[in-house]
Order: sequence, then C-alpha cells, then structure tokens
Amino acid sequence: MNAVVMNASDAIELALTIVLCGIALCWRPYLAPAAARLAERPRTCLAIIATLPLVLRLALLAAHPVPVPSNYDEFSHLLVTDTLLNGRLANPAHSFARFFETFFVLQQPTYSSIYPPGLGFSMAVGRLLFGLPWAGVLLTTASFAAACYWMLRAWTTPVWALGGGVLAALSFGPLSPWMNTYWGGSWTATAGCLVFGALPRLRKRASLRDGALLGIGLGMHLLSRPFETVFLVLAVAFYRPRGRPLIFAALIFLAAASVTLLQNKRVTGEWLTSPYVVSQYQYGVPAPLTFQTKPVPHRNLTPGQERDYQMQAGFRSAWFPRLAARVRSYRFYFYPPLYLALAAFLFTLRRAPQSRYVALVCLLFALGTNFFPAFRYHYIAGIVCLFMLTAVEGMRAAPAPAARWLLAFAFLHFIFWYGAHAGESSLTAWDAWNGINHPGSPRTAVASELASTPGDLLVFVRYWPAHIFQDEWVWNDADIDRSRVIFARDLGDTENLQLVRNYQGRTVLLLEPDAKPARLSVWAPGPTTPVSTPSPASATNQRDPFEPVR
Repeated sequence: MNAVVMNASDAIELALTIVLCGIALCWRPYLAPAAARLAERPRTCLAIIATLPLVLRLALLAAHPVPVPSNYDEFSHLLVTDTLLNGRLANPAHSFARFFETFFVLQQPTYSSIYPPGLGFSMAVGRLLFGLPWAGVLLTTASFAAACYWMLRAWTTPVWALGGGVLAALSFGPLSPWMNTYWGGSWTATAGCLVFGALPRLRKRASLRDGALLGIGLGMHLLSRPFETVFLVLAVAFYRPRGRPLIFAALIFLAAASVTLLQNKRVTGEWLTSPYVVSQYQYGVPAPLTFQTKPVPHRNLTPGQERDYQMQAGFRSAWFPRLAARVRSYRFYFYPPLYLALAAFLFTLRRAPQSRYVALVCLLFALGTNFFPAFRYHYIAGIVCLFMLTAVEGMRAAPAPAARWLLAFAFLHFIFWYGAHAGESSLTAWDAWNGINHPGSPRTAVASELASTPGDLLVFVRYWPAHIFQDEWVWNDADIDRSRVIFARDLGDTENLQLVRNYQGRTVLLLEPDAKPARLSVWAPGPTTPVSTPSPASATNQRDPFEPVR
C-alpha cells in the first residue's frame, strides 16, 4: 500500500474531525437531555433511524452512483429477482445452455439461480416500486436499522437503544458493502432483529403480534440463510419462550418452509433437493459442508496469495485453526472504538443472565458456521443485532465518562470516513471496510457502451489465456430470448454460428474483458488478434472468490 500523502482535501477532513470533537465536547450538556427526550418517542426514533442511512447514501450519489453488479453472487441473486418478476421460481432450461454456463447458476434441469428467494424478493419489490433492484437493497437496509432499534428497546434502556440503533444505521449503512452490493446481509439482519426483539417481549406478554413477528423473522431467515437457520431455531429454543403465540409463529415459519420446498421442486424436480446441492454436485461449487484436509487447488497463485486464500476461505485440516483464522473477520461488525466496549461487556456475564444468553448465541453461530469451509460477513447477519447489543451493554457497564467518549468516537469515526468518501479523498484507500462503489470500473464502461448501442444485441465473451477465472462476464436475465442484450460464451466459430442463426436479426458483438480497457467490437468468424497483451502480473493476480468486493 502506498504511503499516506496528505493533500488539501485530506487536511480538510482531519480539521473537520477535530472541529466536530470540539463541538461534541461543548454541546455535551445539551445533547444528553435532548437524546433522553427523543428516546421517549419510539415512533419518531424509528422514523429517524430508518431514514438516516437512506438520506446519507443518496447524498453520495453524485460521487458514488447506483452500484453496478460485478460479483457472481450478485448476478445470481439478480437472476432470482428477475425470475420472481416473471412470476415463477425457476426458468425452463435453454436449448443452447452450453453458451450460458456461469457461476452459481444452474442450466439443468432448469435455468435458475442456486440461491434462496429472500434477497431476490426484496430487490424485486424495489424494482416494482422504483424501477431499480438497488432500491430493494436500500429499503432492507432502512428496515434493518429500524428493526435493530426496536429489538434493542426490548433489551436495554430507551436512550441506549437509540444510540445502538443509530450505530447500526451508520455501521451497515451508506459506506457498508451491505448497502452497496446486491448480495448484502440487511435482509438476514432484519430477520434476526425480529426474532431477538420478539423473544423478550413474548416473555413479558404473550401477544399474537410478537408471535407473528417471531415467525416472520424465522421465515425471512430461512428464505435467505437456510443452513444458519438451524442455529437461529436453537437460539429460540435456548430462550424457552412459552404460550400460544408460539403456535402462530410456527405456522408462519412452516409457510416459509413450504416456499423453500416449492422452490426446490420447481428448480431441481425434488422437494428435498436444494439448488445449492445440485450446483455442488454438478460444478463442485459452492464448497461442500465438509472438512478439508488440503486447500482447494487454485491456479496461478503465488505462495503468498495461496496463504491468503487459505486464511480467507478457512480450509484447514483442523477445526479450531479454521475458527481462529476467522476471528479477524469479526472486526467487520464493530467500529474500532467499540472494541473496548466489547471488553467491558465481558464483565457483565457474571451478573446478567441476558448477557450470558447473548454470549451463548454468538458462540453457537461462530462454532456452527465453522463447519462450512468458507466465511462471508452476511453468513451470520442474523446475530448482528446481538453484536450491537454487546457494544451497548459494554458501554453501559463502563464508567459514564468513558461510555460517552466511546460512543462519540464511534460516531466521529463514521463522520470522518463519510466525509472522506464524499470528497473522494486519497485517505479512502486506508478505509478497512470500504464497501462503497467507485465509478470508472470496466463493467460500468461496457454497460454504458451497450446501452448506447441501438437494437437487440448478442455479445460473445472471449477470455484471454491469463484471464482471472472468477471475473465472469456471462450473465443473463431470466428470459434469455427476450433480453435486449444476451451474453454468451465464445465457443469457436462453428459453435457460435449456430447461436447466431438462432438469434437472427440481432447485432452480434465481441467482448474481450481482458483487454486494457475492456473492448467491444463487431463479431465476425475468423481469427482475431488482441491489440494489447495482458499484464504479466495478471497471471498471478487471481481474485479470491471469498474476498470482499471492493
């Protein structure tokens, strides 16, 4: 990484942070009473916390426009979205499926995504209401922030619930990968908030509303993270809720399970065989739920990159070293000032039964997900609200001045990086969890060029020998034949001509994503010679399929 060089905008950002610290110190006697009064108005707090991440992210659109999908997980979830908008759970297999093979998408027995429908459903709602799948991502982020505040009110004081809700809106809002990609964790995190917010309320009063919210939360989690739902159900059982509302919750959960079974039947032809399992059988990915004694072979990796790959993916012969390798990933869920709050939370375990329960559930998810050989931040999104609770309870347990300082520094941490991204400061290269999109990517340029090309298009994608194999460009809508732009693999002139004859009347283009920059040209049979050659470093610059998209 390059050394930090302070320019004018960086100096402004640093000065702004110092000024904000001074304002916080001067206004502290006034902020605390105002926050206490606001905390007594839960509906107003809900509205403010839900609106906060939306306003802050939309204010960045000039510098950071609507995200362009780039990762195969994103495209697969978007296929779910388009499939649902076509009124079905699976698409018929295509007669030319060999041209459309791609990551995390089945071609047989149906043309379908391998993922559950939860996240795709939220993006389908966004497309229906606002014409953009990303609108669904924004709405689920807003709902998560509000639901996290609602959940915290059942576990802590109104003032600290307000503080925790604002922290959730900032931590997983405008700068987070969850709000700036199409495979984030806000849907699953919302589900967890509903579950853990309903449990203590059911213990105080057995209302059908809280039972329904518990069932909705469990159902939403099942429709996004089926494997981790096992641990969420165990967490509910550990809490031992009672009463007739649990029957209502069970019925709603069973309805979600029925949707899962129906999707299995539509996609794979078997009620109990999931698309995920079929993908693993046909392609070997996603990784199986087994222990690995050796790393999965990876082409063209340097020893250092291979070591990083093993650390990220968690492939280890022993179970405990894999868990230890993942501990560093948990930093994603906390601002650095909150590390001290987590340490203070440990002192509450002895005297507070609810703290022991929270710690038990977090440990259950950490150990349970360790059986899967890969780890992504949204895998345990269902307990993010508990992470916020541990931070809040840790600050409550700390001396009052220390708690105020920790909370202030957490807010200032966000303000600094938000300002740096808004001004496109060079300091953004040092943002540890930089998830916001940056304009000027090759995919953005290609998408703009295709959008400006009139008529229906057939685009053959030709990769060069040193292509980064995870950098896939063949992605299509649910109804391939009716799409304005169809991407197909370049299988050679003889094969390609069959597809061209099938799509007569389309303009046929050739996309070479490995050219610098990515190149579009008119396709014609016969050999072509690239104008430029790939960088020598590209042969070893393989991107880890489990690496966060930056």
